[in-house]
Amino acid sequence: MMVVVPPTTDDADPSHAPVTSGTGTSNDPAPAREPAAPTGGLLGSVASIVSTTIDAAAAVAEGVAEGTVGIVEAAAGDGAPASDEELFTIDELAAETGVPSRTIRFYQSKGTLPPPERRGRVAYYKTEHVERLKVIAELQDRGLRLDAIRDALQQVEQGGDSLQAWLGMGDTLQAPWSDDQPIVLTEEELYERVGGHRPGMIAELRNNGMIERQGNSRPATYIVPSPGLLDIGIQLDRAGVDAAIGYEAANIMRSKISRMTDELVDFFAESAGQGFALRGEPEDVARAFEALRPEGMRAVQLIFAQEIERSLRTFVERGGAMPPVRKSRKGGDDASRAERRAERERKAERRAERHDRPSS
Repeated sequence: MMVVVPPTTDDADPSHAPVTSGTGTSNDPAPAREPAAPTGGLLGSVASIVSTTIDAAAAVAEGVAEGTVGIVEAAAGDGAPASDEELFTIDELAAETGVPSRTIRFYQSKGTLPPPERRGRVAYYKTEHVERLKVIAELQDRGLRLDAIRDALQQVEQGGDSLQAWLGMGDTLQAPWSDDQPIVLTEEELYERVGGHRPGMIAELRNNGMIERQGNSRPATYIVPSPGLLDIGIQLDRAGVDAAIGYEAANIMRSKISRMTDELVDFFAESAGQGFALRGEPEDVARAFEALRPEGMRAVQLIFAQEIERSLRTFVERGGAMPPVRKSRKGGDDASRAERRAERERKAERRAERHDRPSS
């Protein structure tokens, strides 16, 4: 009698293992095998192992036929868990953690979750897998990508700094660099903040994204994404700089500064422990960026002042400060101003389209 166990995946149900017989369904006990004659050396050892394995298989088959050994026990053999350690199949692990089986397999393929332990033909997961899935979920809630989570956990397992030290550094690095946070203003509060505004200014602020009206209820309420930039826009408008011009200038600055900050962060990260952040330990990196907070803002202000001085000097030397040749326009000053404003808005839209267009 022979027990045939088909191959299965890591989450197969061991209770579905079929049993077939090479000699029919007879319940007659299998004849005892005569022990193989001993031979010396490696060949003799192999012969002994083979003989013992065949005898054990025959005994299991006989037990199944007599009903003293269950089919599942015969299929699992010595691979079934025998200790009191809590083990989970992949479906049980999914039920325990709330993470779908498909996601568990995906984590394994990415190296974020250790592989299960195989006993016989069944894959078993331990409590350490349950804990690891909890850590992965926590790190994902903090905004970490899966590859970053994998690298951090591997670093900790290899004897690096504790995970809490790195998480603490991450919290420090993500702290705000300014207190400029979105606020909600009523229509009355907005008018009070704007002061003696010219006609059409509120509409310009809305069109340029400096304020956003909430719904259509009356009285109106507005979300102000950046109160600081709104106040700057108001002051510039009083000096004769339209909101559209201020908004477009802010976009120019943001596009350049965002690229600059990305390069600076990458540069500092690559230099950690090599001239930046002392030894490059989590507390060293956090301390270095904490010092950059006030000093970096001061450096940006100084460098901007130096560069705008240089640009203005070059502008004057090129004759930019001389009276331009103006083309005659029909209509009054109000019509001319409206035309110029419309042209600027069209240019801003074209620039925004080029900025949003994905690079090839």
